[in-house]
Amino acid sequence: MKHPYRTAALAGAVLVSLGLSSAAFAGGRPDLSIAGLKAGRAHEADQLLVKYRDGSTSAQQDGVRRGLGAQKLDTVRGGNGKKGELALLRLPAGRDLSSAISALSSNPNVEYAEPNWTYQHSATSNDTYATNGSLWGMYGDASSPANQYGSQAAEAWGAGHTDCSNVYVGVIDEGIFYNHEDLAGVVWSNPYDPADGVDNDGNGYVDDIRGWDFDGNTNDINSGKANDDHGTHVTGTIAGAGGNGKGVAGVCWSGVKVISAKFLGRRGGSTANAIKAVDYITDLKTRHGMNIVATNNSWGGGGFSQGLQDAIGRANTAGILFIAAAGNDAYDNDVTASYPSNYPNANIIAVASITSTGALSSFSQWGKTTVDIGAPGSGIWSTVPVSSKGNVVSGYASYNGTSMATPHVTGAAALYKSSHPGATAADVKAAILGSAVPTPSLQNKVVTNGRLNASGF
Repeated sequence: MKHPYRTAALAGAVLVSLGLSSAAFAGGRPDLSIAGLKAGRAHEADQLLVKYRDGSTSAQQDGVRRGLGAQKLDTVRGGNGKKGELALLRLPAGRDLSSAISALSSNPNVEYAEPNWTYQHSATSNDTYATNGSLWGMYGDASSPANQYGSQAAEAWGAGHTDCSNVYVGVIDEGIFYNHEDLAGVVWSNPYDPADGVDNDGNGYVDDIRGWDFDGNTNDINSGKANDDHGTHVTGTIAGAGGNGKGVAGVCWSGVKVISAKFLGRRGGSTANAIKAVDYITDLKTRHGMNIVATNNSWGGGGFSQGLQDAIGRANTAGILFIAAAGNDAYDNDVTASYPSNYPNANIIAVASITSTGALSSFSQWGKTTVDIGAPGSGIWSTVPVSSKGNVVSGYASYNGTSMATPHVTGAAALYKSSHPGATAADVKAAILGSAVPTPSLQNKVVTNGRLNASGF
């Protein structure tokens, strides 16, 4: 199922939400950024992302920085003689961020400048769980009439499809408690860069044996504390081990490997680190030819970022879906843009949340042209780390949020890709949207008017 109007509709949503005209949109990345600041979107104080224009020299780039009196904090995406780098700068104390963005918009050596927005995960807190009926999001009308509004993944399991070997997904989120009893063997082990203190594959990350923590700039994707619960919960919904007589089962309950790109920390995550995380997964696919079908993005906040949209575009070029939470503030994304789900990139699937009765969850955002599909997101049980007598041990918890709906769709993408190995990212997206079950609560609320149906995957 193709929806060619979605890009235009998203552009319109951006304009309406920020109170801008089409003329401002046509030439106005600075206007989008400044409007986001005026709207009070969360951002890192005094920090600025600057993309230097392709072909600009190092001296010209240094001149831009000196002109601002800024300190360079990080290279978010490297440049060379032809490509201008994307740099993270810190402005001097008292320098107004809006005025700096406005001034740089006319600098011939700058492609764009924007705030370093802050993102938060999209969750709210409130095979034991499968057998007692708690895992409603995995069932459907044929497998459990009492849980008819689930993803219907259980029907695919019943047809013998539980193995997603040779398929990879990225979890861009908090880290993952990879020692959880229900995630044994789920988290990827990097064969290209073993733990030897050397960056063997030359991707810039030393010993990224399970992925990378971009918030802490370390290869440790789990801090050893019970504070990576959100990323662990998401992972359990995608890939929790099934058929082992304990805990939960993920949509893709066997074989799939999850790559951790941790960028959310205690205070949330930044645009700069989100871009790095997206590009990290993209590079793994392009560098090593890994069969990465999608990334799960159960987070949002901040304003428009050209840098992040460009990174999602690079993932699209590599054939990786970007599956994103629609948001938890119960508004229409057609009217008020919500990022990253509202970007117009063709590889995005934006996900709303439904309840076990088929209703749109009270917290869920929606959008007739900007949100694609609904999926189970209320009362979702999955894996979490918990503290017990000073140790971190395996636990389970029920969370609510479009964060919880999104991994149902990511798991379905992996399930489909495993049974259709030749499918492109566009094919997988079309299969997910094309099989949606019409649902009254989602009529004129999402593009498909329906909810996830993985029964035939």
